[in-house]
Amino acid sequence: METCSKERLEEKIKTFSQFGATGNGGITRLSLSPAALEARAEFCRRCKALGMDIVTDDLANIYATKPGTENLPRIAVGSHMDSVIHGGNYDGILGVLTALEVVETLSRNNIPTRHPITVVVWTNEEGARFPPALMCSGIIAGKFSKNAMFAVTDNQGVSFGEALKASGYQGDEANRFNAKDYMANLELHIEQGPVLEDAKKTIGVVEGVVGMVNYAIRTKGQSNHAGTTPMQKRQDALRAASQLICELYVKLGAIAPDLVFTFGHIECRPNVHTVIPSDVDFSLDARHREPAVIKKVVEVIKALPKEMMKCQVSYKENWARDTVPFKPEFVDFVEKNAKAFGYSWQRIYSGPGHDAQYVQGVTPTAMIFVPSVDGKSHCEEEMAPLDACWKGCNVLLQTLLNIDSNY
Repeated sequence: METCSKERLEEKIKTFSQFGATGNGGITRLSLSPAALEARAEFCRRCKALGMDIVTDDLANIYATKPGTENLPRIAVGSHMDSVIHGGNYDGILGVLTALEVVETLSRNNIPTRHPITVVVWTNEEGARFPPALMCSGIIAGKFSKNAMFAVTDNQGVSFGEALKASGYQGDEANRFNAKDYMANLELHIEQGPVLEDAKKTIGVVEGVVGMVNYAIRTKGQSNHAGTTPMQKRQDALRAASQLICELYVKLGAIAPDLVFTFGHIECRPNVHTVIPSDVDFSLDARHREPAVIKKVVEVIKALPKEMMKCQVSYKENWARDTVPFKPEFVDFVEKNAKAFGYSWQRIYSGPGHDAQYVQGVTPTAMIFVPSVDGKSHCEEEMAPLDACWKGCNVLLQTLLNIDSNY
């Protein structure tokens, strides 16, 4: 079985870690920022050196294509280059670099493919500069309105549409990823969690992306003076929110042992140390692969009391997604190849979202995970062992060849 070059892959990882380097081992490479444009230029330079044809679409997604021997639809492989603030050198970019290494291996070893192979770089996956996450794959999959997304602004007041125009990478809408021109999609990614490392497995055979709900919950009370208002007369929105969160921990924790939920964002107003809080907004993010479990989460939210500690309680759904299963035959290829190479592996569902989950709605898709050291991601300490990255790259190569020869 063909393998990729570990040395070339290491060089790619080291080179791209320079674009947006923070000086503390990580990167800040926000979508369409100068650092992101430098990374894009280097990617395009390398693709041209391999003789690939490069086009972009109206969302600045990059498509670099190695021709096939037959007039067949393309196999896409890739991920994203943008990062969160003070992120790491593997999230997203590893999927691009392993895809590039796969194509370089095919080219250097004169391995023909029936289908054209297109390395895709998705724009604004993280949503760290222009929310929401998965923006451009979401537009293509019909999840978001293009006009609404183009109007989204960053914290400097620059709109996504303006940043696209200024980037030099905005191309033709006709070049967009679509079901007619693409017959398969593959994405390699770090796990971004501890499961593979804890199980001492090298390859995650990703069966799909778990479903989730995200709610905004509000408690509304009354501001008053912190020094003069007796405790029994207060309408303290923060106290009510605290009580709600504690009760939700108990109720949601009893639904299923593998349900994960987070209260990750909180706003307290007026946020003055001498004033009783009048309004508190907090988020609830809950994720599980089984729709029945997510349904129970929603039932708990809808059963929240309308009043807590003399404060009004309300909620609204921010967004939700169903569990997205990947194409079983492609998932089986990933497992078969991990076994054939003699790599340790296990089947796994992804908790984080990925462009692949939206692309699956356009064309059949599969993902490959490699372990994250200590389960860390979205931080400067993010790390994936080189050997595991290389092994994942080998599985990616062979899976692509399986799809190419069987479809």
